[in-house]
Amino acid sequence: MPRFDIGIRRIEYSVVKGSNRRYTCIRFKPDMTLEVLVPRGRRVNVEALIREKLYWIDREYSRSANRQMILRPDKVMFGGQYLRMAYIETTKEELVPNLSGGEVVIRTSERLRVKELVRRWFLKETSAYVVRKVRESAPLLGVRPTRVDVREISKWGYCTRSGRLSFSWQLIALPERLREYVVFHELAHLLEFNHSKAYKKRLASVCPDFQNRERELNLIVPYDRMVLE
Repeated sequence: MPRFDIGIRRIEYSVVKGSNRRYTCIRFKPDMTLEVLVPRGRRVNVEALIREKLYWIDREYSRSANRQMILRPDKVMFGGQYLRMAYIETTKEELVPNLSGGEVVIRTSERLRVKELVRRWFLKETSAYVVRKVRESAPLLGVRPTRVDVREISKWGYCTRSGRLSFSWQLIALPERLREYVVFHELAHLLEFNHSKAYKKRLASVCPDFQNRERELNLIVPYDRMVLE
């Protein structure tokens, strides 16, 4: 794998053809190697691009090194805490959380099924949380969403102009203060469909430290952006 140096750091990188035909994207993978996504059908001087972006790469490396991953090869985040994953190879497929013991027992015939079992568990727990939290929190802002659901989306939460709120099925992995922030964030969009000063004022009325929570949230990496061996 090709590599380059920034100070005392040696960073390996890979080049991948992206789905976009116009833009080049640079991002760090969970193993801290750099991935360069180049447009299909276009030639890109990757080495020149890296030289041009050295400052950004150095800064992003420092940020990425401090991020927490929801799913690791040996543990999974739930409620902001890591649980050990005890893997048992068997034909019976199930996931049994033991929160007081700090572990989750996963029984399946192959390790590749671990992600799917975690996804099902999270989907169930997140759905229960979102239904309860939105019902409790909506009156604080005087709003009523037209629909609330949990699904696979690239953001933690999303609000449409029709009043539909959607939340990531991974929400339950977060600490309560960050889950709550995501719910407040989307509910406030029912009043202000933007991120204007008026919107921030609405959000601050129910979540005064929203900026701190937002910074904390940015340090957590959803599991669909990770590579698990």
